[in-house]
Amino acid sequence: MASSWNAPHETLVNNITAQLNVFEAVRQLDLLDTRIHVAGSSEEYGLVHEHELPVRESNPLRPVSPYAVSKVTQDLLAYQYFQSYGLHVVRTRAFNHTGPRRGDVFVTSSFARQIVEIELGEREPVMRVGNLQAKRDFTDIRDVVKAYVLALEHCEPGSIYNIGSGTARSIKQVLDLLLGMSKLIIQVKEDPARMRPSDVPILICDSSRFFKKTGWRPRIPFEQTLFDLLTYWREKLDQDERVKPRAAYAMERYQFC
Repeated sequence: MASSWNAPHETLVNNITAQLNVFEAVRQLDLLDTRIHVAGSSEEYGLVHEHELPVRESNPLRPVSPYAVSKVTQDLLAYQYFQSYGLHVVRTRAFNHTGPRRGDVFVTSSFARQIVEIELGEREPVMRVGNLQAKRDFTDIRDVVKAYVLALEHCEPGSIYNIGSGTARSIKQVLDLLLGMSKLIIQVKEDPARMRPSDVPILICDSSRFFKKTGWRPRIPFEQTLFDLLTYWREKLDQDERVKPRAAYAMERYQFC
């Protein structure tokens, strides 16, 4: 996550400590039958060499961001509590996922929101982007949530499973798809503030281990995912625009009370 570069301390403390508190509560209350899912990330793999693609669970972990380091720690902490105390913990490493209601700190949602703001006349017709050359393996969040449920139902505690589509798309391809869903002509400009100090060129998932355990496959086409994401921002920002006059009117009345 790009925002972890700006808040490394908070990223590490929040992700690691929250999980540790849950594990300790389960252990101390002797709730060892409780099933726990630790949602890891493909960012844990970090720097992946071309000959290592697609990425398997056995690939070395070379994290290159504070967020990735926090996820590696969560991952290994889960393994330690499984080995030490017998906690029923299933670990997954989901590759990039997106869909409606995705926070705009993530690239697909940032693009979608910018497009809608341009459509509403709230900003100039210019997209601000970071590295468009990176390639990522995207899956719809609704498919990923189904995978998380299946992981707890069918997967071995203590084990690790990749979740992803097995298809890589460049960020530029993602942007072009979203721009094609708008009728406006929008200029694209690189924003140095959106560039990371270090980035991973390409990530492609090998989810064969997870498929063998659960039979899971992504079902929602990526184009549908992006369309639903764009629709979400159109509805949300349009609603916000309609709320603003009412909020201003209420404030005006309050000032004269």
